[in-house]
Amino acid sequence: MRQRWLGPAMFMPAILYIFALVGVPFVMAFVYSVSDVKIGSEGYHFVGLHNFTSVIDSPSFRQAVKNSFIFTISSQILVLIGANILALALRDAFPGRRFMRFLVLLPWVAPVSIGSIGWKWILDSVYSVVNWVLVRFHFVKEFDAPVWLGIPKLAIISVILVHTWHMLPFATVILLAGLTAIPRDIPEAAAVDGAGFFRTLFQITIPMMLPIINVAVLFGAIFTFTDMTVIYILTRGGPFDSTQVIPSLAFFTGILGSDLSEGAAISIFMVPLLVIVSYFMLRTAHRAEVT
Repeated sequence: MRQRWLGPAMFMPAILYIFALVGVPFVMAFVYSVSDVKIGSEGYHFVGLHNFTSVIDSPSFRQAVKNSFIFTISSQILVLIGANILALALRDAFPGRRFMRFLVLLPWVAPVSIGSIGWKWILDSVYSVVNWVLVRFHFVKEFDAPVWLGIPKLAIISVILVHTWHMLPFATVILLAGLTAIPRDIPEAAAVDGAGFFRTLFQITIPMMLPIINVAVLFGAIFTFTDMTVIYILTRGGPFDSTQVIPSLAFFTGILGSDLSEGAAISIFMVPLLVIVSYFMLRTAHRAEVT
């Protein structure tokens, strides 16, 4: 009898922790989304789907949804390409490989807020190091340097690149683990048969790593779609909502704007999107493992 209850008893602290950390706020978000709760309000009034219709009719929300997909898809493409290059470069032994792996991991290990503050200084409109280099090498004129965080197109490009810089080590570690799991005799046999680097990469290495790549993309997409730290520190969703995404809009509406009900309704829209993405990515990964 003791052995029968030992397993559930050992899992119970983790289950209670997850329920308290994730389950309770998740349920509260659904409860708030169908009410008129504000910060400081004393009562609860059920309003049905009013908050959801109001959010859908909002131009800021539609822009945030568009930006969320642009932000997630663009950054994940860049992360996937960069992680594959870094994983291939760090796979074989060379002098200083451990130190290089340490440097690659730094952006992921360091707090994202600290890194984002550093990038905000780098991209500052007055003291930008990037603009100083561009002016120094005469790529732009001294008083015509780009305002990276003040122009809509440059702002969305900037936040995508900064987020890519932060997520790149995470994907690199996952793909590097997948590369080391591939038996060395398979690419060696391909090399004996005359296969070059790119043919081996696209016909052997990448197909064998497809389940690992799907896992990296799945976690990266979830982290990116639900992240607002980079955008909050760099642009606060501006200029003109050009970098506003769903999490940041929910925060600005619910917390800074004191409208908890509408902020909760905005955050609820992320749930079905993430469930759909997770389902198809896991299904693709399962098919790849079977084949």
